[in-house]
Amino acid sequence: MNAHLVNLVYLLASILFILGIKGLTKPKTAVRGNFLSAMGMLLAVLVTLYHSSVVNFSYIAAGVAIGTVVGSVIALRIQMTSMPEMVALLNGFGGAASLSIALAEYFARLNLDITSFSDLTAQISTDMGAFGEGVEGHVAILSIGLTVLIGALTLTGSIVAFTKLSEIMQNDYSLPGGPIGNGIMLAASLVALTILIIEPGNTSAMITLICLALVMGVFLVAPIGGADMPVVIALLNSYSGIAAALAGFILGNTVLIVAGSLVGTSGLILTNIMCIAMNRSLANVLFGKMAEGGESIDADEIYAGKVTSAQADEVAMILETASRVVIVPGYGMAMAQAQHAVRELADAMEARGTVVEYGIHPVAGRMPGHMNVLLAEAEVPYDNLVEMDRINPTFDDTDVAIIIGANDVVNPMARDEEGSPIYGMPILNVDYAKTVVVIKRSLSPGFAGLPNPLFALDNTLMVFGDGKKAVIDMTTALTQA
Repeated sequence: MNAHLVNLVYLLASILFILGIKGLTKPKTAVRGNFLSAMGMLLAVLVTLYHSSVVNFSYIAAGVAIGTVVGSVIALRIQMTSMPEMVALLNGFGGAASLSIALAEYFARLNLDITSFSDLTAQISTDMGAFGEGVEGHVAILSIGLTVLIGALTLTGSIVAFTKLSEIMQNDYSLPGGPIGNGIMLAASLVALTILIIEPGNTSAMITLICLALVMGVFLVAPIGGADMPVVIALLNSYSGIAAALAGFILGNTVLIVAGSLVGTSGLILTNIMCIAMNRSLANVLFGKMAEGGESIDADEIYAGKVTSAQADEVAMILETASRVVIVPGYGMAMAQAQHAVRELADAMEARGTVVEYGIHPVAGRMPGHMNVLLAEAEVPYDNLVEMDRINPTFDDTDVAIIIGANDVVNPMARDEEGSPIYGMPILNVDYAKTVVVIKRSLSPGFAGLPNPLFALDNTLMVFGDGKKAVIDMTTALTQA
């Protein structure tokens, strides 16, 4: 196939990627956007395989077959509530793919047949010629080194994120000195990368770079608590895109550079949005130091004698006369798998003429858009999902705000308590509603470890128990009224 025709098809694929991402910005066009992006990738893969002069299609067929089986099993068995873990793992796979490409290209250009560890760590006598002449050679080895660094970091960081989201790892770990320790490891990685650029055949520097990057990925994510996971997932997604773009430079593949750049930049934009939503700076995220606990706040002082509990039938009586209700979902809804029950409650209220909307905080749950995904699975209309900035001005005119499984994102301390660890974090102003109903198992704090004054307000009713059962009981009582 003519090189100009290949580049033309790559350009078309790139346009489809851009149109696909544009489509994903709105729920109504998301399906079309996903289809356009998939078609772009299909075009890119087909033309790459057809254009490549040396391709072992038996290996490719085996890879496609194994990937199809594994992917299909995962897609069929994974629960929607486990999507954050799945996204984290997929980010890791992207990093691993880029890492593999970089290492394969590195050893192939050195023409090194690795038969033992001693061969791997040998000092290969070579100049920059194996990687290209002049600037081209420096760009090639720099691209390989950066891909190894970012790909390895993304791989282990994503695995740690997966274990934390799955609650396999329940404790937070960090290097001595916290961000300082991470900074030292980053500096050591850059030193190894510099040595590699000066001496491309120094495979010991390459092995050192790989090991440092793998360990750094672990300790960048391990200290981070569950409340900050939406930021971490967005950042790791960006890392995987950057690694893919660098892999494109290594292979000289234009469409891979474009696709990786799109993922990398959109991931960084999303990371920044998440940081603003959680009152974190991007620098805090990059150095693996996010939320601090702050000084201890006495929960008894806030709650003692002020908490009003209610039963499902009592809440149903209030909902009977409500004209407007806003439901605020959180991670607790995901854990209780209550999204279908929530939709049924909304249907029961709407059947009585009540206007029902959903207030969505950008970082509610464990990944960006977590609540949107769960509610979409329950066939909640997209138009009913309202972002924080648009829903907040309406709480003054809301009869009932129902909070199910959310905590920190509705904590008034973020708005009212200067000096609080979450002060300045944008929240949903549910306390402005005439009545607030909080469905929660107990008065336990959220991920920030802070008590929530919302639970003790005069207009708040606490419904204690399993979220799904509580919502079902409310629906039953409402329909029987």
